[in-house]
Amino acid sequence: MSVTRRESLLAALAGGATLAGPGFSKTALAVTSATPPSASPWQRGFDGQRIADLGDGHFLNPLISGDRPDPAILKDGADYYMTFSSFDSYPGLIIWHSQDLVNWRPRRPALHRNIGSVWAVSLVKHQGRYFLYIPVKAEPNTSYVIWSDHIDGPWSEPIDLHLPNHIDPCHVVGEDGSRWLFLSGGDRIRLADDGLSTVGAVEHVYDPWHYPPEWDVEGFSPEGPKVQRHGDYFYLITAVGGTAGPPTGHMVIAARSRSIHGPWENHPRNPLVRTVDDRETWWSRGHASLVEAPDASWWVVYHGFENGFWTLGRQTLLDPIRWTPDGWFEMLGGDLSKPLPKPKGGKGGPHGHKLSDAFTTLEMGSKWSFFRPAPDEKDRVRVEEGALLMRARGEAPSSSSPLMLIAGDPAYEFECDIEIEPGGTAGLVLFYDDKLYCGLGFDEQRFVTHQYGIERGRPANPHGRRMRIRIANKRHIVAIHTSGDGGKSWTRFDRGMEVSGYHHNVRGGFLMLRPGLYSAGTGTARFRDFRFRAL
Repeated sequence: MSVTRRESLLAALAGGATLAGPGFSKTALAVTSATPPSASPWQRGFDGQRIADLGDGHFLNPLISGDRPDPAILKDGADYYMTFSSFDSYPGLIIWHSQDLVNWRPRRPALHRNIGSVWAVSLVKHQGRYFLYIPVKAEPNTSYVIWSDHIDGPWSEPIDLHLPNHIDPCHVVGEDGSRWLFLSGGDRIRLADDGLSTVGAVEHVYDPWHYPPEWDVEGFSPEGPKVQRHGDYFYLITAVGGTAGPPTGHMVIAARSRSIHGPWENHPRNPLVRTVDDRETWWSRGHASLVEAPDASWWVVYHGFENGFWTLGRQTLLDPIRWTPDGWFEMLGGDLSKPLPKPKGGKGGPHGHKLSDAFTTLEMGSKWSFFRPAPDEKDRVRVEEGALLMRARGEAPSSSSPLMLIAGDPAYEFECDIEIEPGGTAGLVLFYDDKLYCGLGFDEQRFVTHQYGIERGRPANPHGRRMRIRIANKRHIVAIHTSGDGGKSWTRFDRGMEVSGYHHNVRGGFLMLRPGLYSAGTGTARFRDFRFRAL
């Protein structure tokens, strides 16, 4: 974006104009935008991906695009670290790093062993040691803790805390030095001094504020507690209203207490943020954490769905706050559709990471992750002479544990050269979960068309055991092309798709629609020259 155009945009926004562009649909049902990509208000980074920093002292949400839900943030001196719910993707819990709160880069994953579907975690540092408290949906549900003496690991093996009936643990240290986990539902449990086990029983300590009964919400669901000590108070921030469902459901409420042991008083102006109209840019906003910026200003990070793009999952948002004379705080960003001044100070830098991959190294966790991997899943993949080699597993994407990445733009395309061995089937997919995905694969003789999570046809394959496939997802309209000459010429595949319904409110699971690679049948598939481009 040129400086002139950006200044004009900011001036228009200051005058009350409404943002238009990719992802800013006008009604709740709109899933496309007539505005051309060139009118995007965002700056562009690696592979043309949108980035928040506008380069003029302002930023535009999302802070981190794509499925980055339940942000857990840690201020550690001049450094900030953040991670997100990684659900069924492994390696998981990738730690992101920033020094200015706006520009973030992924570092390394903290969790490598599949312990279940990872929900909202707590990332803390206590007496020089880093801890991650990890709730999982498994059989049975529980919460784990892992620890490390360095943010990049190595992290310990998961230790089961045996908390079967709660989610979203938040670590907090009381004024008396005691360590606690605050839990969903207004409950808490004490931790041992080393933070690696619990002491006593779960106790109920807080009754969250309740919204009026006529509001359109998914359910009460008090969850995602985050506790921050500031001044004379502990501030307890909670999400209520359900994390998905109606766009107006999820919201942020707060309470405070002078002691970690209560009593807790609810904020007199709850809720602090809530989507009130389905024409707003960001839906279902909640699960907030307070954080102090380098310039001593205060902010909250939380998540929300982009209007019309449930398929992108819950994206991370940054909202300024101010402390009020009565000792409370208020959130100032409004509906977050307009650029906001960046926090001052700190060191910026490039944001995000490249999704295109020449496969010179294997970037597991920071880029690629498996869906619900078996214990030996990592042994299926390796890189060799500029190719990703993936040993076959299962008979289709549903049983092959695809290798996926997170794309955060409403429109993008990805392509790859794929070569299979006899008996193999491989291809590219847009993958929500093992019951809902689409894409194209092939064996030696036929294509395999995937749609709605099932096989929808097997037309003849003219390219044999090697071809290049390209999938474009343009605001939920999917087109597929194939090439037998390495991408010099392309043929459009004779099946188009529309994927706006491939999301949580249809399928559940809290996931997103992700680009991926799969290898099924027998033998090993070779993937070369993976290219991603935001449109």
